[in-house]
Amino acid sequence: MKIAFYAPMKPPDDPVISGDRETARLILKALEAEGHTVEIVSRLRTWQRTPEKTRFDALEYKSTNESRRLLDEWGKDGAPPDLWITYHLYHKAPDWLGPAVTDALAIPYVVLEGCRAAKHETGPWAPGLAQADRALISADAVAAMHAEDAEGLVPLLDPDRLFRLTPFIDAARFEDAAASAADRRNDPPVLVAVAMMRAGDKEQSYRILAESLNRLIKKPWRLLLAGDGARRDDILALFPADRLDWRGAVAPEDIAEIYAAGDLFVWPAINEAFGVALMEAQAAGLPVVAGDSGGVPDIVRTGETGLVVREGDAEAFAEAVSRLLDDAALRRDFGTAAASHIRARHDLASARKELTGILDAAVRTNAARWTASAGAA
Repeated sequence: MKIAFYAPMKPPDDPVISGDRETARLILKALEAEGHTVEIVSRLRTWQRTPEKTRFDALEYKSTNESRRLLDEWGKDGAPPDLWITYHLYHKAPDWLGPAVTDALAIPYVVLEGCRAAKHETGPWAPGLAQADRALISADAVAAMHAEDAEGLVPLLDPDRLFRLTPFIDAARFEDAAASAADRRNDPPVLVAVAMMRAGDKEQSYRILAESLNRLIKKPWRLLLAGDGARRDDILALFPADRLDWRGAVAPEDIAEIYAAGDLFVWPAINEAFGVALMEAQAAGLPVVAGDSGGVPDIVRTGETGLVVREGDAEAFAEAVSRLLDDAALRRDFGTAAASHIRARHDLASARKELTGILDAAVRTNAARWTASAGAA
């Protein structure tokens, strides 16, 4: 199929590295591996850090013009898409394009990583949630990427339009790192964290990590950090300089080397959707200590591939890190299980099958909807 792809939060070719961008790129890779032709049809960003009513109005106006542009272009060349995918739709990044274009072309509309927070039905985010809801209701298929998001969508969607898309990575990129994991014997053990250094949840996660490690200051360890951002100086200052190895922003093609240099991945995961880095670290054979927010428990098997503790609990996080610092054999066993777990459950191959099923279902639903509409007319 010819697929139109749109990411209202951040386009896949955005220069700023993030988990959202990486997931969007992996979805494109999975679709192309299945033989589809995929085009990023718009780079209009509707994401807002803080809600502004005038901004929502402006974005709706821009989206109307953008949808007209797309329809005019496809009308002229006679080659419209067969299906539209919107990736990561929620109140902070609503979608006006997909519903308008797919309705005009009578083609399937698919939302991947849809989520809904009902608490925003009132308040400053209400306009964004209302538009996100309109898009979700009009979609032929909506895929949530973890259990919490799926639960939030249940009141809005019929069961035959709600799907799960398991979070995934290209595990093959980390095979060499995983193969060497059993032989890692860093002295002292190297803790690894990979995340952007920006205000909000990321900074809060770093602060919880720093508080936890401060409780373990008498134990031997070093911290390897990969990431950069506007809050870099303040975040780096949280950690003892003599134990810190900061690598800055690391390109995705080089990130396996970061994991290969460590013994244990540590990330408090404050308000984390699921965490691409948590999957990458496990694929590279690293055991994980993480907070239990969002979809983290879906991808880290506590007691098997790592330890998941209560979100924001610095004391519990420190205790989990301490346990694995003291037990090299347990780190090795968790790391081996982690690499196997990601290959079996969260790899590109599995995602290709799930995506195919979601798209096939959307095509069937769309055909039935338009057949029923024609019959009613």
